[in-house]
Amino acid sequence: MPADPPQPTPDTVPTPVRERREWALHTDRDHGDAPMVEVRVTATFTAPSGAASVIEGFWDGDGTWRVRFNPGETGAWRYRIAAVPPDPDLAREGTFTVVPAETDRQRRGFLRSTPERAWGFADEAGEPVFLFGDTTYHLFAMAHMGEEAFAQVEAFLARRAAQGFNLLRIRVPVSRFHHPDGYSDWQVNPVWPWGGSEQMPRFDQVNLAYFRTVDAVMARCEELGIGVELIVEAWGNEFPFNSRHIFTAEWEEIWFCYLIARYDAFRSLAIWQLQNEYEYYPNGDWNYPGATRICDRWAIRIGHLVRDLAPHGHIVAVHNGPVMPSFGERFRSDPAVIDTVMFQTWGTTGEADGWLAAGIEEVIAASLGDWPGSAVLAEWGYEFAEDLPPIMLGHRWCGPDHTRRGAWRGVFSGLGIVHGFHYSWGPYMVLDRDQPGMADLLQVRILVERLGIVRDGLRPAPDLVAGEDDRRGYTPRALASDDRERVAIYLPAGGSVTVAPEVFPSNARWRWIDPRTGEESLAVPVRSRTFVAPAGEDADPAHPADWLLVLE
Repeated sequence: MPADPPQPTPDTVPTPVRERREWALHTDRDHGDAPMVEVRVTATFTAPSGAASVIEGFWDGDGTWRVRFNPGETGAWRYRIAAVPPDPDLAREGTFTVVPAETDRQRRGFLRSTPERAWGFADEAGEPVFLFGDTTYHLFAMAHMGEEAFAQVEAFLARRAAQGFNLLRIRVPVSRFHHPDGYSDWQVNPVWPWGGSEQMPRFDQVNLAYFRTVDAVMARCEELGIGVELIVEAWGNEFPFNSRHIFTAEWEEIWFCYLIARYDAFRSLAIWQLQNEYEYYPNGDWNYPGATRICDRWAIRIGHLVRDLAPHGHIVAVHNGPVMPSFGERFRSDPAVIDTVMFQTWGTTGEADGWLAAGIEEVIAASLGDWPGSAVLAEWGYEFAEDLPPIMLGHRWCGPDHTRRGAWRGVFSGLGIVHGFHYSWGPYMVLDRDQPGMADLLQVRILVERLGIVRDGLRPAPDLVAGEDDRRGYTPRALASDDRERVAIYLPAGGSVTVAPEVFPSNARWRWIDPRTGEESLAVPVRSRTFVAPAGEDADPAHPADWLLVLE
């Protein structure tokens, strides 16, 4: 089971930069049955530079409020905590000292959106970050099911960290979005995050036992170096988000305030995700007239709310359902309020073409071509599990081939990638083993690192290649360094590719890389500047193998 929340650090103990601190304040005054809304505790932190940061405290039961803060400057800090209505027990002033980072994770600090460089993301130390993630919507809920379940979650997190994952998509509220026959058979404890119940909600209260579990998972992610995309509102067609006459704007603001106060100081907090498939706002219908304009205005309003309340500068994101209108068009009135689009597009998923995952690059280009912020390919198909009772049959043909090709199509569009598997994405939560496509997905991460694709700043270069097969999904894609001396080409279905003269010097060394295994072989043009991909072992003419062609 989760450990008790961390005890407050004495002001006399120096704290390394980018290490979370916590102050606990206790009062014996009776503030009724909804103290989280009846009392406002606010803390102001003043840095050595004079810059001030303000963050709300949060109610944590039994007359206790907590303040969490994560300093980003070394030196002597001052703080002042006060409550409204005034309560001397909920007021404190003091100083503390922040010393240089002691660990590499402290040195790297928070994740930042850098759309103008570094593949869209970098840490505070300036190092580019390739986002490589998994979708684990119900992970907090699973961790709340008892000691055995929490141990399973801990083991899962350790395995994902060892596999090189640096981002997990996790939703705070859990509700019955998925088919009832597959929904949370393991769920034996309440995970309704508010007070009351779904039948009689109390939005002025919270389920503290559940939030302490969330605390423990966030802390474990922090220790392992895994970032969390914290999904504040799940789907807009779920209760209470589909019932705006009940979940009013007032309750929505209180909900965001509470989560920001509780989690903004965590180094594991990578992204504030406003809502999954945010176009569901306000009534769960993507198709009614003016839907995108209404939901875009909602995202702008809530984005500003997060920026006003959250002092640590974490990324603010939206996650799409529909891909058009383009995101530059959607947010043209206020393009700076949203940092990142966690972009969903599936490619082909049918019985005849699911292996190819065709169309992802074209949709990315159309929807994100005018977007000034950063983006991640955050969904392209949840790999189906044949050994589980079937739900979401639209995933039926999303197997390892779809996993691998979709990932490479995202990479060759210049995006980080976040996938998902039926074992860990959906309601079953089979956390002790991985599905077959995981091996393919891990090869993507390994090869991106080995080839220096992100480290050396290779970017999409469609003008450098031409293919002879014009069928959808067969077009080769290229990445290149600015000086064109480093080139990587992806052939999603084998075949031939002709490279441009400027990347074909006489002393060029080309090699084929098998994206399934990472094995390399010499690549020799069959004529002039044209290469033909190897047939590969056990080749299936109906499903040609994909290949990487690399110039050094």
